[in-house]
Amino acid sequence: MNAFDGDSYDFIVVGAGSAGCVVANRLSADAAKRVLLLEAGGKDRNPWIHIPVGYFKTLHNPTTDWCYKTQPDPGLNGRSIDWPRGKGLGGSSSINGLLYVRGQKEDYDHWRQLGNAGWSYDDVLPYFKRSEDRETGADEFHGGGGGLSVQDMRAKRDICEALIDAAEEIGIPRNADYNGARQEGASYYQQTARAGFRCSSAKAFLNPVKGRRNLDIEIHALTHRVITEGGRAVAIEVSQKGRVRRFGLRPGGEVVLSAGAIGSPQILQLSGIGPGELLQKLGVPMVRDLQGVGQNLQDHLQIRTVYEVNVPTLNEEINSFLRRMRIGMQYVFTRGGPMSMGASQVAIFCKSQPDKETPDIQYHFQPLSADKPGIVMHPFPGITMSVCQLRPESKGRIEITSPDPTVYPAIHPNYLATPTDQQTAVDALKMTRRLVDTKALKPFIVREHLPGPGVETDEQLLDCARNISQTIYHPTSTCKMGIDSTSVVDERLRVRGIAGLRVPDASIMPAIVSGNTNAPAIMIGEKASDMIREDAAR
Repeated sequence: MNAFDGDSYDFIVVGAGSAGCVVANRLSADAAKRVLLLEAGGKDRNPWIHIPVGYFKTLHNPTTDWCYKTQPDPGLNGRSIDWPRGKGLGGSSSINGLLYVRGQKEDYDHWRQLGNAGWSYDDVLPYFKRSEDRETGADEFHGGGGGLSVQDMRAKRDICEALIDAAEEIGIPRNADYNGARQEGASYYQQTARAGFRCSSAKAFLNPVKGRRNLDIEIHALTHRVITEGGRAVAIEVSQKGRVRRFGLRPGGEVVLSAGAIGSPQILQLSGIGPGELLQKLGVPMVRDLQGVGQNLQDHLQIRTVYEVNVPTLNEEINSFLRRMRIGMQYVFTRGGPMSMGASQVAIFCKSQPDKETPDIQYHFQPLSADKPGIVMHPFPGITMSVCQLRPESKGRIEITSPDPTVYPAIHPNYLATPTDQQTAVDALKMTRRLVDTKALKPFIVREHLPGPGVETDEQLLDCARNISQTIYHPTSTCKMGIDSTSVVDERLRVRGIAGLRVPDASIMPAIVSGNTNAPAIMIGEKASDMIREDAAR
């Protein structure tokens, strides 16, 4: 059924991304409730979305990626960097690296310690399990039969094994399941894939239910603002196919913003919900002065070190037309080989210094190298040892610069702004060199391409980190959940001071999780769905 102006809904979900697809699925399971899902992008028909290695084609592609850029950042020596975000059904789960990482138990216990009842690890584990269909079956830590297919990495190489051996050599244990009893260790990544194809949130949760008669899905519908009356959300205003449309809520209904760490604060600010000074300066009528909207921005900054090696890597295969054809045929006939790989093969979660209580850095290892993902590979056999700080202290902000919803907000990441973050970057680069200098890995290494010779002192290493690091695509925390004055939502994800308005996505994280953010965003969607249904039944 198509939605027309004048229609009203019990729930309007904004954003068909990692969390939004889950929310739309769970809320529309009640046939008595009408649900509208609004997506600013299009359908997920691009074939590269569904091929695991297709992120090389979908990143920086304006049909599948919003192609955000940050403001020049002092922490990166004034550089402005690309910030990819998924555009279309599935959101960023349709263009990410497929890596399934939940983070540490301590992350969620910390959320609870900050005053967020119901968000400890024991509270959220059932929601991780509910969403998951683990290929090895259900157990204490994993689910079976959920919508999201999680598999072990298929494609493996000798140099990947050498890296895991190198980690063991310097005291980092092998760990067959970093999403299990403990995170620390070295192993192959788990990935969200099924039968050789990407399992995005749209494929896992939206496709199975898109035929429900009580679920309407509108694409190319850019949300302008949430319309409020008397302190309650009553409608959504969008532009679609050149005209402005409004969709209303039934009495007691809710608007559910799942537009992500950039989109959700942007929509709130455009709706007059945000820092009063900013809204006044831009001429946006203020509905609610919430200083925290757009603040507390956190992201994982990856330092991508590159080494030339003496064994074949994907560089030669991708740079050769004939070898690319061979890889393509292997995938067509077996759904295996390099095209079935996620963005990284080997995961290492470890401590940058022995006195850390839990791992504070994470490695993404790739048997390939390029200046950045999505462009031409280096002309030599190369590997990438990407390392990021898991719990950065530095916090940035996102602010609209115009009342026009088509104008991108200003993104100020504020990377490497604290001494702890700076020292961790230096220690992480030193850890990389320790791994490379082991008996297991050193025989494969020809030379260090990045950072390169001559970068030795702490000052030089930090300056190098500022010059070569990039986002690893994990923006969070811009609509923080909590009980302090900067919190945007409460522990039930309700926007403070506005009835009928909730935000379930990565923006609500009080602190970024210690790992990739797709799995936690899906968990947030699962938990939010239960809370929304419980509150609606009261």
